Amino acid sequence: MKTVASLLVQHLKSFQVTHAFGIPGKAVVPLLLAMEKSDLEFVLSRHESGAGFMAGGYSRQNHSLGVAIGTSGPGGTNLLTAAGQAKAFHLPVLFITGHPSVKESGRAMGQDSSIFGTDLVKMFEPVTLFSARVERGDQFQMYFQHALEHALTGRKGPVHLSIPADVLMQEIEPFTLSLPNLQQHVSPYMNEVKFLLEQAKKPLLFLGKGVHISRAYEEVKNLSLQYNLPVITTPGGKGTICSDHPGYLGPFGLGGTQAASDYMNGDVDLLIVIGTKLTDMTLPGFTKAMYPKQVIQFDIESTFVGKSIPVPTLSVIGDAKVNIQAILDPALLEIAAATIFVEKEIINVLPSTDEKLSAVTAVNLMTKHLPAETILFGDDGSHTFYAIQHFDIQQPGTFFSDDIFGTMGHAIGYAIGAKFANPQQDIACLTGDGCMMMHGAEISAAVCHDLQIPFIVFNNGRLDMVDKGMRYNLGRSVGTVYEAPANLSLFGESLGAAAFRCFTAQQIEEALVFAKTYNGPTVIEIMVDPEEIPPTLKRG
Repeated sequence: MKTVASLLVQHLKSFQVTHAFGIPGKAVVPLLLAMEKSDLEFVLSRHESGAGFMAGGYSRQNHSLGVAIGTSGPGGTNLLTAAGQAKAFHLPVLFITGHPSVKESGRAMGQDSSIFGTDLVKMFEPVTLFSARVERGDQFQMYFQHALEHALTGRKGPVHLSIPADVLMQEIEPFTLSLPNLQQHVSPYMNEVKFLLEQAKKPLLFLGKGVHISRAYEEVKNLSLQYNLPVITTPGGKGTICSDHPGYLGPFGLGGTQAASDYMNGDVDLLIVIGTKLTDMTLPGFTKAMYPKQVIQFDIESTFVGKSIPVPTLSVIGDAKVNIQAILDPALLEIAAATIFVEKEIINVLPSTDEKLSAVTAVNLMTKHLPAETILFGDDGSHTFYAIQHFDIQQPGTFFSDDIFGTMGHAIGYAIGAKFANPQQDIACLTGDGCMMMHGAEISAAVCHDLQIPFIVFNNGRLDMVDKGMRYNLGRSVGTVYEAPANLSLFGESLGAAAFRCFTAQQIEEALVFAKTYNGPTVIEIMVDPEEIPPTLKRG
């Protein structure tokens, strides 16, 4: 016989989970003790949301299960935002919360997480794919299996189990579960897809973050080459294809390029959409004049297929990687590999020479100094949209941002979790002053574990994306400017990180060079021009 806690940890170890992230509390102590006994490292975050973000980054980097742990009551509610963010990224993260005692349910208890208090199972339902409370030890195997299947098959995403302290300590018969591996099937419509591609006169390939999720990087590149398809990306699709790919026109929507908009305006007859819901973040600036005659929309499930662009739409449901592979022809690819089918204007942005530092300059210096293989996590704000427009992707799968849920500060934890998952991988984070003041304390965890991560912070003393949007549309802004802007280099230094405050391009370069060799996190605060107009105004 083994305890529920020990069996849970045993399975996590067998799934190659090396770290779990969270903040302890009485209701989850049995689980932490079981982790200590089995050498599964518990990483102490500074806030439960940060733990959930770290688990998301760990899952993103390992392409497998991440684990976040919070105690009952507020420990669980603080994880809700991180669960919503993991759901937007389709990341399989297991959120585990506690409950004081299932035997005492119905009595008055502190931090009660049942229907008599703060019902965490119900709260997690909208932000996960599965949420349940294990009320007896003999339920654990079945509930755990359901959670794994929901997390790791189909559209994938976060799941939640509430396990009371006394259930964690119950002894049950040992069992063994394997990670589910659902076989992906090819869509029955791929012959029709092939026919439409062959007949199209002016097609266009539109890549979203679903390409990241399926890791279909080679497939979309080869699809573009085989069928001579120019390429644009959504904001979340940034990083799915290299910037120097023949025919890549840049992103469309927020952070979009003029080249992408111009091509969309030029009588596109077939739009091939892969891995995007086509949200209001993706389609600002999209007009009726841009409507294609036909859309092919690849998605893992059908909820939003055909909902955004009212033209005939062929729905291709399933894994994008598997479906695209079905129509790739190696012989045609060999012929197409040397084809360059769209001339692109190359724009060189020189460093600022005036007193105010441009965010565009800062992004271009990041491109210059971050190693090509660096995985950059972009936080939510105008800073990342500058990067979406100007940061060069030299290897696919090295840029991640979210244009769906959009939690400010999540990228800080995601970068830390990714570094725990693969310490040898170069990881960086691009964030803003507003994001840092929400979740910047998690850098302390990076300090404690000597994680070599540059945290690049654009500081203009305001919530820039909202500020400029209000000013552009209303003529004024309300509640968007910090009256006493924070000194975030001092904040980083107080947490134990190496820190720089940059007012010039030279200072940025010196800081980025330092961060390459420093054995720990570096906070690089860049004082950008507060009046610079970000590429986010199309949304309103």
